[in-house]
Amino acid sequence: MKNIELKAKVNALNKLRERLVFLGVAEKSVLHQIDTYFQIKKGRLKLREINSKEFELIYYERPDVSESKVSTYEIISFDEVQAKKIKSVLGATNGLLVTVEKERELWIYKNTRIHLDDVTDLGEYVELETVVGDISMPEAQAEHYEVMGLLELDQCEKCDVSYSDLLLKKF
Repeated sequence: MKNIELKAKVNALNKLRERLVFLGVAEKSVLHQIDTYFQIKKGRLKLREINSKEFELIYYERPDVSESKVSTYEIISFDEVQAKKIKSVLGATNGLLVTVEKERELWIYKNTRIHLDDVTDLGEYVELETVVGDISMPEAQAEHYEVMGLLELDQCEKCDVSYSDLLLKKF
């Protein structure tokens, strides 16, 4: 699967939230996510726990650049028992890298997931993920830049790496 991503540091999620409501964007859910990253040679691999009810193993690759970028990813869902075993096995065989904990508001605009994230030890961020699949890459790019404009993200500090990398740099 593919999407077009952008992550940016923000000063106040409230302003973005107000803008999303004004634009009529639908808030889908509020999620408490814990992402446990594992050491691997290529890409990134994490086990995500969502509201202590859903569990996903996510592998993804994307360039570390601050502007919008294409990400390829695969997701496998598990029940809690399987997730604990997978976390244990991957930790023992690959080693744990870092754990990222965040509160995430998920908003949906057409094919774009808009994440308003409050990340423990890092602060507030907005992340866009425009899904390529049901629409073509040119259509996805057009929508992605439309959302960036609607949210006035050109004024925000863009991030070139994942939350895991930001945490590793901090500590």
